[in-house]
Amino acid sequence: MPPKHYRAPGKKKEGNAAKYITRTKATKYLQVSLNTFRKLCILKGIFPRVPKKKFEGNHKTYYSMKDITFLAHEPLLEKLRHKRAHEKKVKKAKARKNKELAERLLNRMPTYKLDRLILERYPTFVDALRDLDDCLTMVHLFASLPAVEGERIQVKRIHNCRRLSHEWQAFISRTHSLRKTFISVKGIYYQAEVQGQKITWLTPHALQQVLTDDVDFNIMLTFLEFYETLLGFVNFKLYNSINVKYPPILDPRLEALAAELYALFRYVATGSTRKPAENQSIASTEEKKDSDEKMDTGVNESDLQLAQLQHQLPSNEPGALMQLLEDSNNDDDDVDQDTIECKTLFKNLKFFLSREVPREALLFIIPAFGGVVSWEGEGTPFEETDEDIAYQIVDRPTQGHKFLSRHYVQPQWVFDCVNARIILPADAYMVGMVPPPHLSPFVDDEAEGYMPEYAETIKQLQATAKKNVMPLPDLDNQDLADPQNLIADGVMDRTQANEAAEERRKLQLLEKQYHDELKMEMSGITYSATLSNKKSENSGSEEMQHKDEVVVPVSTEKNDEDDRAKLYMSRKKRGLYEAIEISNQRKKDKVAVLKERKRKAAASKSG
Repeated sequence: MPPKHYRAPGKKKEGNAAKYITRTKATKYLQVSLNTFRKLCILKGIFPRVPKKKFEGNHKTYYSMKDITFLAHEPLLEKLRHKRAHEKKVKKAKARKNKELAERLLNRMPTYKLDRLILERYPTFVDALRDLDDCLTMVHLFASLPAVEGERIQVKRIHNCRRLSHEWQAFISRTHSLRKTFISVKGIYYQAEVQGQKITWLTPHALQQVLTDDVDFNIMLTFLEFYETLLGFVNFKLYNSINVKYPPILDPRLEALAAELYALFRYVATGSTRKPAENQSIASTEEKKDSDEKMDTGVNESDLQLAQLQHQLPSNEPGALMQLLEDSNNDDDDVDQDTIECKTLFKNLKFFLSREVPREALLFIIPAFGGVVSWEGEGTPFEETDEDIAYQIVDRPTQGHKFLSRHYVQPQWVFDCVNARIILPADAYMVGMVPPPHLSPFVDDEAEGYMPEYAETIKQLQATAKKNVMPLPDLDNQDLADPQNLIADGVMDRTQANEAAEERRKLQLLEKQYHDELKMEMSGITYSATLSNKKSENSGSEEMQHKDEVVVPVSTEKNDEDDRAKLYMSRKKRGLYEAIEISNQRKKDKVAVLKERKRKAAASKSG
């Protein structure tokens, strides 16, 4: 008798053995190396699977057989094979010390594009936006690496990542799509809302980065290769949605001064003010000019580019960026309430950045909320001596010279104002003081069960800011009947408001009593019966007050009900219920620890 799992030779596979294949067998099936197989899987979005029964052991990596079959018919596989064969020819030429042949082969290296893969993996633009979190984090990470020749990462890849990240930030800032920011040990978290999709990414701090040997950069560079193409397509689509030509043409003077982000702001603001018809007419006139200028042999390509820059970019004068942003925002009619709040948070406010603060982060955040920003150096919109500057962002204990017409605040003030959506008092963020705790906007305090003290203060400030808004003339009379609104408007004083509130409460009680009597009359209950029931209830309550009887606590009854309900649950549901109880208990313990720390901190301050 054959064994239980015996399969005769030549018989078709069944079950997991037919659905899944190990990585070693997959590489042999595709006739590729392990590095090429990894690259194919990353570019195609194929990941390992975990079958219910690992038929060849737990130490193996399994893939779906359908995915491997699709890879066998992938056109990119042939191009990778040609590239590998070409690299072998280069290696052989270098071994033979034939430098001319090696250089000629390197210049003719076969290339491939990932455009078709982007379309396959993301059929719609919303699908691409949903998968943009890791893409933006990876691109911003490589954009912060040192661009040094001879390292494991090419300099042009780092410059390309920097360009893509600045283009994305310029679009987010122009459309006022930024919603949340948070400074952590890892870096700065951002969350933007683009076409209804919330996109969160992480940017590292502006520090000197060191490439370690613990990271496999080949895997990361393969991911980066795909993400560069994806972000390029996304930026192209987003720039076209606001009628801006892509890729942008930057001012070479600002680019040389390492102010690419500011140059992009100017380009986007200028391009978005034009209408599509004007863009077409300008494009047609530029084509005619180009054709006429090409006839002249004395004009080179750089002169043409400078002519386009002079035509597209405004003069670099004080207040030019603010005027551009105002002009570009005049035609935004179909915007939601969040965008309006973000657009007007820092409206008509000028900021100046000292050289010790994180310039790129603040240069991205402040214009996204309607402010105008400048910094120390050449090519800035306005100088430090401008009298219209409202806030100067500094991060050192002492200042050499101070202007009495502005506030000197720490960088955390900008982030906290953005998260609170109000202009917070600058007294707690002054130079040399310990700022308040930086609260994360990604944490729901009500769901966690603990509200920090500063969060309560911010809520009070938000409520005060909302009450200070005067009611519009076309509002209903119900808002004017509220005593709090009348106090805010200055119609009555505090004592009159208290009297009005008391009268209003009495009227509400009488109205409720009237409705209750109507309901009892409809149900057939007489007035005498209700009086007798009230008397019996009052007498019963008095007796209970005089007697000292043992009352069963509510928590014990609830526990008994939960225990009885557990008896009728299945094992799976019972396990889920116990896991939920454990998580809730952990949350309560965490809240208890935080409250105890708060009590000890208050006791130490008072003592």
